[in-house]
Amino acid sequence: MDIIDSIILGIIQGLTEFLPVSSSGHLELGKAILGDNSVPKESLLFTVVLHFATALSTLVIFRKDIYNIIKGILKFQWNDDLQFAVKIGISMIPAVIIGLLFEEELESLFSGNILLVGLMLLVTAALLFLADRAKDTQKPVSFANAFVIGISQAIAMLPGISRSGATISTSVLLGNDKTKAARFSFLMVVPLILGKIAKDILGGELTYEATNFMPLTIGFIAAFVSGLFACTWMISLVRKSKLTYFAVYCAIVGLIAIIYSFTS
Repeated sequence: MDIIDSIILGIIQGLTEFLPVSSSGHLELGKAILGDNSVPKESLLFTVVLHFATALSTLVIFRKDIYNIIKGILKFQWNDDLQFAVKIGISMIPAVIIGLLFEEELESLFSGNILLVGLMLLVTAALLFLADRAKDTQKPVSFANAFVIGISQAIAMLPGISRSGATISTSVLLGNDKTKAARFSFLMVVPLILGKIAKDILGGELTYEATNFMPLTIGFIAAFVSGLFACTWMISLVRKSKLTYFAVYCAIVGLIAIIYSFTS
């Protein structure tokens, strides 16, 4: 993998992890456009590095929230911070179950299945379109809401379903405040990303060569910086009900991907 490829894929990951357009779907499309040789055997390591970069950007943006959550857990008082941490834990349950039981089946979907990506992008577009028309309320995310949103996160393991799009849309459609919905959506994925990274490291599935250092570093920086921008921007967009633009984008890219899958 050369430097240009690592920058492109890093920016794609950083932007699409937070913007509701499916990071996994765009990475699959990016690999298809750049060619199979652009992401060789170190693909898993590169993917892990990019995901760690976006998780780190989330930690930076929400550092005050995370500090309060950790403080609430350590005090072990049933306050808003501890309740929020419990809700995060509840939201993780569906994704953890699906990830453990169907890991191989899910991985098989990430093999250049452009048709599936296109179809799932259309689903993402529909969710965003509906969410943008939902009435904004002041309702916080409840414990029951957290589990339902967690189901959306599990479904978003499919390439082409935007995780942020699915979780934020579900939260908004449940009547939650849009800003709180975005905050919950971005924070709920951090433990899953860090857990998956730990699993890959402990499982010995990652391989590293000295020649990978520069592309990995450049990709990490590109994903981290673009992630900081996208996360901040997305919070503003959700608050202002601007998701329709992304719905149109996902519909267009989805249709292009479907056409490409039949003509390539």
